[in-house]
Amino acid sequence: MKTYGIIPSRFGSSRFPGKPLAILAGKPLVAWVVEAVKKAKSLDEVFVATDDERIVKAVEDCGGVAVMTPSDLPSGTDRIACAAKNFLGTDFADDDILVNIQGDEPLIDPALIDSLVAKLKSGSYEMATAVTPIKSIEDFNAKSVVKVVLAADDSALYFSRAPIPCNRDADPTFQVSAGRSGIVPYRHLGIYAYRGGFLKRYIVEPQCDLEKTEKLEQLRALYMGAKIAVVRTNDEGVGVDTPEDAERVGKILESRG
Repeated sequence: MKTYGIIPSRFGSSRFPGKPLAILAGKPLVAWVVEAVKKAKSLDEVFVATDDERIVKAVEDCGGVAVMTPSDLPSGTDRIACAAKNFLGTDFADDDILVNIQGDEPLIDPALIDSLVAKLKSGSYEMATAVTPIKSIEDFNAKSVVKVVLAADDSALYFSRAPIPCNRDADPTFQVSAGRSGIVPYRHLGIYAYRGGFLKRYIVEPQCDLEKTEKLEQLRALYMGAKIAVVRTNDEGVGVDTPEDAERVGKILESRG
């Protein structure tokens, strides 16, 4: 069994074209992400999955490894599976673990990656992901913030862009972090770990109606009957989605020396 950290990184972006190559504190964004992910102790290999030779060069210039994948793959999960096969030159093993780490989070905590891997190894889970408490009613209501409800064993029951769980009896002063129901709602963080055998089944399964409706690919896994383990963290993460984000995160990286 081996554990792979895979960073999807596409050149195209509607809000920020060429984002992976944006310079933050003297280095391309993608180089910062590779550097952070390599600090995770649980990963045997780390590589970038991309559809652009310019990103390959930027990764290799910083001492990393990049794998080319087609630009028309239907989801990030498909890109992860394709990159792993291209990297290995053959199919990955059923007991391998593949971790999908967002390519726009240079401040990713390596300890979170290690926690996901440990969680996946600890039980009969097909996938693992992360959540953090929602701190504002605006985030709770926002469609851009994905919510998740959990079972007693901290596995995921459902993900939605809608505000869940719904407190039927809440009044207009309902506070997200201290709801009258005693339930703290959680937002989903876009990091996943997969067992190799499940990932093979996932990528050949057609999109289900729930996935198409919510535009959330993890719903395909739940529809298939998979059990998704959840790791709780208080770190919301700091992603780079716009040039303004790049400037802000660049200053944080500079302050760290």
